[in-house]
Amino acid sequence: MTDTTALIPAAHERHFTSSQLLKDIVLGMSDGLTVPFALAAGLSGATDAHRLVVAAGLAEVAAGAIAMGLGGYMAARTAAEHFAREQRREERETREIPEAERAEVAQIFRGFGLVGEPLKTVVGAVTGDRKRWVDFMMRFELGIEEPDPRQALRSAGTIAGAYTAGGLIPLFPYILTGDVARGLVFSALATVSALLGFGYLKGRMISERPWRSAFLTAAIGIAAAGVAYAVAALVA
Repeated sequence: MTDTTALIPAAHERHFTSSQLLKDIVLGMSDGLTVPFALAAGLSGATDAHRLVVAAGLAEVAAGAIAMGLGGYMAARTAAEHFAREQRREERETREIPEAERAEVAQIFRGFGLVGEPLKTVVGAVTGDRKRWVDFMMRFELGIEEPDPRQALRSAGTIAGAYTAGGLIPLFPYILTGDVARGLVFSALATVSALLGFGYLKGRMISERPWRSAFLTAAIGIAAAGVAYAVAALVA
């Protein structure tokens, strides 16, 4: 018997399927690293009060985590409600206008190159069961996957946690040094390093240019903090 494993090339294409968990982590961590960093930098340009910078930064992290978490929860709930609404519509249409819906199924399979008897057989198999029929239309006509009913709470927790984790990085130097000027220097070093690392990992997972992702992520954070510092220094 031929060993089929010998026919498999040594090198394979690497594919990454982005999960909702990864999207939530990226969303929370990106904003968590950038916004508190910009806020702390801005306050550093306006005041020498160490306690004020730390208090305001921690308050922003708490408020931002709650706001981002609720935003993720509402987005997931909206997606679930949209799916349920479209599913009811497809169920109604398969009952009220079945021929039009069968024609849509056939059109989808024609796009895959099926014609004649094979096409009729496949269309008949799909439309022979209403649940399978509706599931097919949801996925291939509308491009909607059924969401996990627990996703709303999961997204809220993940985004809020990632935002908090990212937001504490630029604040720890202020807490540890007890000095605004030194805190700003070490905060910038810590945050830029974190942004570079986070951007690189994100790039490794979702693109073939991780260093571009790293430098772009860091550049956005540096630009936000620089603008905030300059505006606060001018106003103060």
